[in-house]
Amino acid sequence: MKQVELYAKVRYAVQIEGLSERAAARRFGIDPRTVAKMLAFSVPPGYRRTKPPARPKLDAFIAIIDRILAEDKGRPKKQQHTAKRIFERLRDEHGFAGGITIVKDYVAGWRQRAREMFVPLMHSPGHAQADFGEAIGIIGGAERKIHFFAFDLPHSDACFVVAYPAETTEAFCDGHVQAFTFFGGVPKSILYDNTKIAVARILGDGKRQRTQTFSELQSHYLFDDRFGRPGKGNDKGKVEGLVGYARRNFLVPIPVFDSFEALNAHLRACCRKRMSERLRGHTETIGERLERDLAALRKPLPPPYDACEKVATRVSSLSLVRYRRNDYSVPTSFGHREVIVRGYVHEVVIACGAEVIARHPRSYEREDFVFDPLHYLALIEQKINALDQAAPLADWKLPDEFTTLRRLLEMRMGKKGKREFVQVLRLMETFRIEDVTAAVGDAIARGAVGFDAIKHLVLCRIERRPPRLNMTVYPYLPTVTVATTSARAYMDLLVGAAS
Repeated sequence: MKQVELYAKVRYAVQIEGLSERAAARRFGIDPRTVAKMLAFSVPPGYRRTKPPARPKLDAFIAIIDRILAEDKGRPKKQQHTAKRIFERLRDEHGFAGGITIVKDYVAGWRQRAREMFVPLMHSPGHAQADFGEAIGIIGGAERKIHFFAFDLPHSDACFVVAYPAETTEAFCDGHVQAFTFFGGVPKSILYDNTKIAVARILGDGKRQRTQTFSELQSHYLFDDRFGRPGKGNDKGKVEGLVGYARRNFLVPIPVFDSFEALNAHLRACCRKRMSERLRGHTETIGERLERDLAALRKPLPPPYDACEKVATRVSSLSLVRYRRNDYSVPTSFGHREVIVRGYVHEVVIACGAEVIARHPRSYEREDFVFDPLHYLALIEQKINALDQAAPLADWKLPDEFTTLRRLLEMRMGKKGKREFVQVLRLMETFRIEDVTAAVGDAIARGAVGFDAIKHLVLCRIERRPPRLNMTVYPYLPTVTVATTSARAYMDLLVGAAS
């Protein structure tokens, strides 16, 4: 290709000096047709194709390739044809005799032409987008997957991010509650993907059938919902970008925290710090643009939504309730009854009617058993032989005073001592373990080892009054009678020993 400088010299000689094209060709040693081209173009125009390239080996198979690529559009991305697989099918099924390179070039060009284009959008104040993202973190000393809820206000690019152990219904609801609290208002509308947490079913006309929990959340806060096209994350590009930004900036290096509460305090601080930044294409900071978003939010906030998943189920014969593949205990008096399980992010609450009968820390393991030993003590008191094999008591770490108490009770009363020990444990159904432990230690020190004495000592401790252990009031307490020493009895012992 001729240099631009030569173009300038030839054009100057012909158009300014008045040389003919043939004379200019002789002066510069080039073809007259080249001179004509230089006069037509001020700079080298590059290669110009006058007709489509001839592909004699491929042209007969282009319709087949186009059909394969068009059918792939409706199939999972990981099961679409590669250029190599298309070549193999053309060769094996249709007798293609060409090479793989021309097939690869055609497929690459087809896919480039088929790539989707987008229209730049503007976002008015008061609208939001929400989505979940994933990252790795170390929580409580263990490496685990973190699922974080990302909430973006596209007009200002202000964000809120909160992390959870799993992407669940209760985390989805709690994320909304915390985001609304963080910004102090409710957006006019929120854009989502078609998550199963919110969308139970996509109907034939494109309308969405909402889940029960999402409908309750929406009714509580009164925001409009919008949903992107299935499989099209670019419909909510702002929050998709926020997910990547938060992962790269808020969670790098890999976060190390003692608890999710500490991690979320860090994430809130990162969101506030970002408000001072000015993004490309804007003259105002995120915080300055946020003022318009906040003015458009609906205020004041209603009372916080009860962010939980509600499941109706039945208590098993083992006094267990199953929720999300894990079993949680309830008092044995509620066996075989219908209950409602409320699954929160960090807690599971079980109610029978209007009465809350059990609370447990939430487990995110699989096939886990979460016991409260107190739930089984009433039944173990009746079935005392199960005391040593009761699974709910196996990992119950009690103070050493209780081990001493059981040994003394069983030494004095045998099997009945086991039952009395369980009765002492049942005091913790009503009183704090600290008070019961102190009473057990006091009873052992006084030599009054029994349920009645320990209960009396617990009540005295709570009521702040001195104990009065009257043996006539507590007839089951051990008593010792010391007789006066008799010389005759001593002599009888000596005579018996001599004989």
